[in-house]
Amino acid sequence: MQPRDRRIYRITLAGSIVNIVLLVFKFIAGILGHSAAMIADAIHSLSDFLTDIIVIVFVRLSSKPADHDHDYGHGKYETLATSVIGMALAVVAVMLGWDGIEKIIYVMQGNQLESPGIIALWAAILSIVLKEWIFRATRKVAKEENSKALEANAWHHRSDAMSSIGTAIGIGGAVMLGDSWAILDPIAAIVVCILIIVTAFKIIRQASGELLEESLPKEIEDKIEQIAYQDPLVSDIHKLHTRRIGNIIAIEMHLRMPSDVTLAESHIHANSIEKSLKQEFGNGTHIMLHIEPKK
Repeated sequence: MQPRDRRIYRITLAGSIVNIVLLVFKFIAGILGHSAAMIADAIHSLSDFLTDIIVIVFVRLSSKPADHDHDYGHGKYETLATSVIGMALAVVAVMLGWDGIEKIIYVMQGNQLESPGIIALWAAILSIVLKEWIFRATRKVAKEENSKALEANAWHHRSDAMSSIGTAIGIGGAVMLGDSWAILDPIAAIVVCILIIVTAFKIIRQASGELLEESLPKEIEDKIEQIAYQDPLVSDIHKLHTRRIGNIIAIEMHLRMPSDVTLAESHIHANSIEKSLKQEFGNGTHIMLHIEPKK
């Protein structure tokens, strides 16, 4: 197992353990504390646990080397995992938000929500602390290992923490102010769900761009050209094509060099440019350079 995969597995496993502990505790607290909000929060933790499994499976698949059927490797599996996580986030947010809307309508019809027990409030506070911690730890590894799927999973952890903040506000308000303020729970939940949906669509947008072979941002393409132009023989760059393949990037471009340069010399310069690009973007970078004579 590669060091990168090992780090991803370890932090994802740590997140899974946290999710299992919170999942059980939230369900117990929701039932004993008569808190529908806490039970909904427990379902959110269940979705976190399921996305942990998705990350482990798909990152494992994406780390497989290129083979006869996949000349460019299996990096798209990680992008696919990111899409699944983003969609899971959106679905959970919509479900929790709809539940909140139904409760508000229920109160507006003259009914009263039951005030939850103190155990539900403690469960929400514990969830905030643990999920924020695992979010920061997971995002740190995701940044260091350049894993989009892991970063998406980190934001899923953060969304659970945000959901628990809304739950804590609602439960805390109901516990301290009485049943007449129990409506704070669904109101806070809806606000949190909106924030979760925004995060989900950002994740889905990024993953869909990779699946549809979207070019890399202009600042990265400018950096690629800047590196290539550092070679004294390169006079022009055209037909630059870039894309992301999982956690690596692919670069293809045409370079013009003097027509009197020998094939051996142009090969040496092309290798030098390729080495510089890999130093900047990683050894796994896929690079295809086409040398043309200067007109």
